[in-house]
Amino acid sequence: MTQFKDRVVIVTGAGSGVGREIAIGFVNEAAKVAFVGRRRSKLEESATGLPKERVMILPCDVSIRHAVDEMVNAVLRHFGAVDILVNNAGINTSPRSIAEVAPEDWNQIIAINLNGVFNTIRAVLPGMREKKDGLIINISSIAGIRASELAGAAYAASKHGVMALNHTLNIEEKEFGIRACAICPGEIDTPILDQRPQPVSPEHRARILKPKDIAEAVFFVARYPSRVCIPELVIKPTTQIFQ
Repeated sequence: MTQFKDRVVIVTGAGSGVGREIAIGFVNEAAKVAFVGRRRSKLEESATGLPKERVMILPCDVSIRHAVDEMVNAVLRHFGAVDILVNNAGINTSPRSIAEVAPEDWNQIIAINLNGVFNTIRAVLPGMREKKDGLIINISSIAGIRASELAGAAYAASKHGVMALNHTLNIEEKEFGIRACAICPGEIDTPILDQRPQPVSPEHRARILKPKDIAEAVFFVARYPSRVCIPELVIKPTTQIFQ
């Protein structure tokens, strides 16, 4: 399929897991994609074998505002106006409870998971406003809807913030044709599981979502015409309780 032919897409956290699947998927549908992440080596690994004319490798820490501005300006110069932004970059740490989380870990999680989303949105907003069209997909979490001891205080707080930012964006920018969707996955088999306080068994990993599942949800949302806004989408493993 080439529905996204020549559409300009930025994907953060594209060096592994969910972000890698999303970025590769858009390139395979003929989009022009900026692979954004903190480590160049991981981004280059993600883009291996893809058409070079449709890929930009842009190392960037989304928590650093001026770095994000420079990254987006580089995309504008090379590819043109941004059509789709996928905010996928995110981290977690351990220990996770309010009593035990290290203040520096709290700060880093908020800086990347929440401030990073704000920074990238602010950077692409002027261009989307100018052309009166744009889609912003924020990879949140079920922990952004329901407080979760498993996810931890900082992660849940950051993802609740993403949900509020996402819905506020839909309120404020609808007249500019800009729409936002918060995709809220349950457990995913990604490298972030390695930060769990308790090791995750191979049997458990086999039962939960895979990065490709989330990528397919992103493409589902992105394929709708600009008149359609899906504010929130929950996707979970069959075996995970959501209530």
